[in-house]
Amino acid sequence: MLPRMTLTCLVLLAGLTGTAAEPVPFECVVSPDQDSAIIMVTNSLKSGATCIVTCIFSTIKNGNNPQITCAKPVPAGKQVEMCRLPSGGDKMVKLSEGHAECTRIN
Repeated sequence: MLPRMTLTCLVLLAGLTGTAAEPVPFECVVSPDQDSAIIMVTNSLKSGATCIVTCIFSTIKNGNNPQITCAKPVPAGKQVEMCRLPSGGDKMVKLSEGHAECTRIN
């Protein structure tokens, strides 16, 4: 059985097929205490959209690179917090890589 978060992501992704996704501005920021990351996206499209952001972080522990993918609807022209990722005990150092895209809601 798939976890609830996986099912939610699959449902959101299923609704995106057939429509072109566009890259959008995003931020994957390590908190000042390095115990979590805050994931933000800006829907720069002229209409509401479903946005997906993926961020991979490095930590103080070699080989521990937590990744998070968040997806949800975002109003046109708005910046929203998509989600937060707890470090799991290893302090986060910096963003290793990330990307974001939004698909217009029909």
